[in-house]
Amino acid sequence: MPETLLTYEAPVIADWVDYNGHLRDGFYMVLFSYGVDGLMDQIGLDDAGRKATGHSIFTLEAHINFLHEVKLGAPVQIYCQVLGHDAKRLHVGLALHIKGNDTVMAYSEQMLLSVAMDGPRASPFVPHVAARVQMLATAH
Repeated sequence: MPETLLTYEAPVIADWVDYNGHLRDGFYMVLFSYGVDGLMDQIGLDDAGRKATGHSIFTLEAHINFLHEVKLGAPVQIYCQVLGHDAKRLHVGLALHIKGNDTVMAYSEQMLLSVAMDGPRASPFVPHVAARVQMLATAH
């Protein structure tokens, strides 16, 4: 996945698996949410960055395509690609893979919003975050 950024990895645990022996649909979103957290870390909105700037990211919209079953114990990875952005929004694609396999098991397209937490209210990305977003968008 040379054009994407690894933002999360974990094994599928028993609590996430349903009666059919595969990952429950809701836990796909949990994994994608952790993938967004990893993206936030990469663009300067980790815990320290959120505290320093008073800014965070909220999810405005999310869509999931369930493409293949994911089983108990599978070592999953979330890769993120910046699809587009403007001063306040970030459009991303998140792909769930089994570690070591190029097959996309599930895909989520999301629209994220920069938020000043003193409102909370929509607000432009702070300069260092905007620069990092631009760098990732150019790389992808």
